[in-house]
Amino acid sequence: MSEASTSPAAPSADPDEPVEAAYRKYWEEKVKAYAKASVQGTDLKKYAVAEALTTAEAEVQALEEKGVVATGSPVLAPKVTSVDTNRKVPRGTLSDCTDVSDWTLVQQSSGADVTLPSDRLTKYVTEAVAEKWYGRWVIVKVTPEDRPC
Repeated sequence: MSEASTSPAAPSADPDEPVEAAYRKYWEEKVKAYAKASVQGTDLKKYAVAEALTTAEAEVQALEEKGVVATGSPVLAPKVTSVDTNRKVPRGTLSDCTDVSDWTLVQQSSGADVTLPSDRLTKYVTEAVAEKWYGRWVIVKVTPEDRPC
C-alpha cells in the first residue's frame, strides 16, 4: 500500500477523482498554452496524449500562426460518467459543460480583441476520455459538442 492510501486524510478509493483531476490538469495546461500560443513551458504532454494532445497542439499552432493568444480561462463543470478499472488499460469518460465566455482571444501584438461570430456557442458540452497509462491518468480524447449546456 502507498502512503496516500493509508493516510487518514486520503479520500476514499473513488475512481472518479483521478479521472476528473487529470481532465482539470489538462485544461490548466491548455489554458497556459493558449495564453502564449505555445506548448513550450507547459506540462500539456504530461496530461494529454494521443488525439487529445495532437488536437491541442494543432489549436495552439493555429493561434501562433494568427498571432493570437487567449486571456482569461474557461469555467469547467466536469462529471465523470464512467470508470472501468477492469480493462487492460483502465478507462474513464466524463462530460463537461465548458463555459468559454470569459476566455477571450486577443491579438498578441496589440491586445485588441479578436472578433468572433456572435452566434458561436460559449457554453457547450464537452465529452472526454481518460486512460490510465503507466500508472497515471491521462486525457486521450476531448470532443467539444455542437450543443449548448
